[in-house]
Amino acid sequence: MIEFRNVSKSFWTGQQRKVILDQASFRVEIGKSIGILAPNGTGKTTLINMMCGLEKPDEGEIVRSSKISFPLGFMGGLNNKHTAVENSRYIARLYGLEPDYVESFCRYLCNLEEYFEMPIATYSSGMKARFMLSLLLALEFDIYLIDEGMPQSTDASFNRKAGSVLRDRLKNSTVIIVSHQADILEAFCDSAAVLQNGKLLLFDTLEEAKQVYNYAQ
Repeated sequence: MIEFRNVSKSFWTGQQRKVILDQASFRVEIGKSIGILAPNGTGKTTLINMMCGLEKPDEGEIVRSSKISFPLGFMGGLNNKHTAVENSRYIARLYGLEPDYVESFCRYLCNLEEYFEMPIATYSSGMKARFMLSLLLALEFDIYLIDEGMPQSTDASFNRKAGSVLRDRLKNSTVIIVSHQADILEAFCDSAAVLQNGKLLLFDTLEEAKQVYNYAQ
């Protein structure tokens, strides 16, 4: 699980202090996926980065007792000058996994063909997104973190395969998705929350969260 205990986080924008969280306390348990709704610019990425430890709170404590993924879309562990082959094998070693397995899994899922042997710097944004999701799903976590939903792809085969793998993963794990669009959360989330005025308001259903979120817009 992930538990936030009286966590506060803010930034100075140069003109004012922007509050992301203000003495927020909540818990996400394994086995119950959650979607978090928040408008753009309210700190969705900061929130999810705190969950995995990429950012620290100003005050309070974040307790993690599960294996938590890096956020989907986070490119900090990759080298754009290296190929998908080199990157997938490097990440596999970082996580203590078999490089041959991780490389093969990514090749199968993202289906980049000859581009898999080319530097990531040569990829389109869609190709990068497919590789990142493939890499994320190659590594088994208790909690998967996704910022702004699944990557958009015109490759129907990739969409089907990635969705199928993620649903299979969720039989034994949890996903946390942060987004400003409610429809992105519907396929994978059991419950939802709204990030509003520095507080994370949790609801039993996505419909309840949508009503509060839409009213606040």
